[in-house]
Amino acid sequence: MNRSIEFWQTKVAGLKPEGRAFIDGKYVDSISGKTFPCINPATGKEIAQIAECERADVDLAVSVAKRRFDSGVWAKRSPTERKTVLLKLAALIQDNMEELSLLESLDMGKPVEVSYAYEMPELGGYVQWVAEAVDKLYDEVAPTALGDLALIRREALGVVACVVPWNFPLDMAIWKCVPALAMGNSVVLKPAEQSSLTAIKLAELVKAAGVPDGVFNVVTGFGETVGAPLGLHMDVACLAFTGSTEVGKHFLRYSAESNMKLVWLECGGKSPNIVFADTENLDQAAKLAARVFYNQGEVCSSPTRLLVEEGIHDDFVAQVIKYAKDYEPTDPLDPNALMGAMVEDIHTQRVMRYVETGKTEATLAYGGEQVVINGSSNFIRPTIFTGVNNEMRIAKEEIFGPVLSIIKFKTEAEAIEIANDSIYGLMASVFTSNLSRAHRVSEALKAGTVTVNTVDMVSPLVPFGGVKQSGNGRDNSLHAFDKYSSLKTTWIKY
Repeated sequence: MNRSIEFWQTKVAGLKPEGRAFIDGKYVDSISGKTFPCINPATGKEIAQIAECERADVDLAVSVAKRRFDSGVWAKRSPTERKTVLLKLAALIQDNMEELSLLESLDMGKPVEVSYAYEMPELGGYVQWVAEAVDKLYDEVAPTALGDLALIRREALGVVACVVPWNFPLDMAIWKCVPALAMGNSVVLKPAEQSSLTAIKLAELVKAAGVPDGVFNVVTGFGETVGAPLGLHMDVACLAFTGSTEVGKHFLRYSAESNMKLVWLECGGKSPNIVFADTENLDQAAKLAARVFYNQGEVCSSPTRLLVEEGIHDDFVAQVIKYAKDYEPTDPLDPNALMGAMVEDIHTQRVMRYVETGKTEATLAYGGEQVVINGSSNFIRPTIFTGVNNEMRIAKEEIFGPVLSIIKFKTEAEAIEIANDSIYGLMASVFTSNLSRAHRVSEALKAGTVTVNTVDMVSPLVPFGGVKQSGNGRDNSLHAFDKYSSLKTTWIKY
């Protein structure tokens, strides 16, 4: 189907987003009755009013979730029964891709067609993969002496709080919540206040799939009044978070101040992308380097530090600039858009302050301007700086916008040193045609994921997460189930 801008505009005209919280199987207002506006960053217009929940709402959602967990209505179902329900959820996501894509676009400014054509189908596939995996996780029998039988089993934890960011609202919610549900836990989801709409819609789909009331809850609101109470709650057994390193540290402290709940963090990044002169297809490498502008650059794992070998530097930078031009921002409802609006005015101004800082530290090679589209100034052109070194703020700090810092290097050892000189360790990339170098550099890089001759690869098949101040634990793959279960040993003498 050829979806035009008029097609999406018609869909917007008929859309009436739900803005209430979801507790115990139904949509509810906040206990206080307070709401806050959901603003489309691409137009500045209000989309909906969102329930402004607070500690009392958190207490209610957690108590409901714990009661349902203790009842066993979900936790004691067999893995095969839970799989059947989650497969229905995967199908419902596929059936609702248009609405989910549109809500995502209106909420945080990303191109709707990118969401519809790529992100939503992948999410449906992810839920299906998790569902199919859950009844294939075998327990263990330890190799004990004759007369001893030591059984090792996975057990659900209880109430899992999932606190997710605004850059990939539905992706992150599903990455966290679906494995937690698959293991038999109850879930309380807190979406970012900037992008609550798809989380609220997800609650409807989870219920329709057959997850019992109270097992999945969505509490909307702000970090101080919803996120912190979840982190401090004595009945939350585990908290999974994706967001900034600064906020991640708060959750670690909340755990220590409360019940020592498990805290799993996927935090910031300043990922290096190393391009060696021996790379066979430098044009393809330049095209992939420009993917730093995907999702408006609002990607934690984005390869924002581009390290280029000295001998090819000038020509390679010219190629990257050529591909950066494909990402000129435009109306997110335009089906040809590759880059839309920044999530909100506050963040736009934050990114532009970094751009101004970059102009004093390095050389602006391309872009750097704020653009007004449809009356909104939340658009920033792809921005490229050259002459950057690791001591500059634009090289050290996570900008979370369409800003690329290019650093020149001479030797392999220097490239590795520059790449590892960061508080972050989420992802790294290497471009080379030398197989030995690919292995050697990959081993030396301190990152949760290293990609060779490609960038930012994500799949349900492989773990995703970081080291150092990029966090701990892993999303995706069978390892994700480790976060939402504990091991219980039963020792039998016979």
